[in-house]
Order: sequence, then C-alpha cells, then structure tokens
Amino acid sequence: MGYLITRLTLLMVFLLAIPASAYDEAIVTVQTVVKTTKSWNGETLPHYPAGQPEITILKITIPAGAEIPWHEHPVINAGVLTKGVLKVVTKNGKTLNMVAGDPITEVIDTWHYGVNSGNEAAEIIVFYAGIENKPITVKKP
Repeated sequence: MGYLITRLTLLMVFLLAIPASAYDEAIVTVQTVVKTTKSWNGETLPHYPAGQPEITILKITIPAGAEIPWHEHPVINAGVLTKGVLKVVTKNGKTLNMVAGDPITEVIDTWHYGVNSGNEAAEIIVFYAGIENKPITVKKP
C-alpha cells in the first residue's frame, strides 16, 4: 500500500510540475458555426431526396475580380468562407456579402452567381449532402 501511495504522490508532483500552458493546448472547444433549417435567403431547406447519400467537400478558390457564373444546387450544401470576400446574388436580386469566417447555407434550386470584388483570392470550403450519381451543381445554359 505504501508503494502505491508513493507512486501516486510522485505522479501528482510530476503533473503539478507541468506548466499550465501545456494543459491549455489539450482543451478542446466546440463552437456551432451555423445550425439552421433555412438557406441564407430565408427559404426553408427541402427534404433530403431518396437514394444513396453521398457527401462531397470542395475547397473553391475564386481569384480577385472573378465571377462564378449563374448556377443552382439541387442538393443541400453549406460552407465557410476561409479567405477573402465574396458576394452571392440570386436571380431575384437578393444579395449576401461575405467576409472571411462567414458561414453560408446555400440556396437550393435557385439561380445565383458569386463575385469576388476583393483584392485577393477568396477561398470557401463547401459541404454538399448529395445523392450518388446526381449533380451537386447545375450551370445555367
């Protein structure tokens, strides 16, 4: 029993000798970036379609001054702008202006385009909850 107490005492002394900053690195935090039932334009998200779910994650880089052509998404998707600025505009004129760190829950089955009006490339990570063998983006003809 004395052996066990000695070992525990040594362990406690060892742990107390570790700087507090070492513990800070081990702390995990969780922050909800977005939790919603609506897209950024206020429309309610549709039900998931039937079929084999397929998740796609894209890192999209839009050069300064570039415009993403008119397109729509037939599947639910959301992302975070990690760098730069981005403006998203729907066919009926609704506009979303994003800066680095902003989340987006994209519009579904709604024609829209994006433009980077900043001085640096914009970068966005987008997660698509699609169905196998179905497109995640449809370009306007």
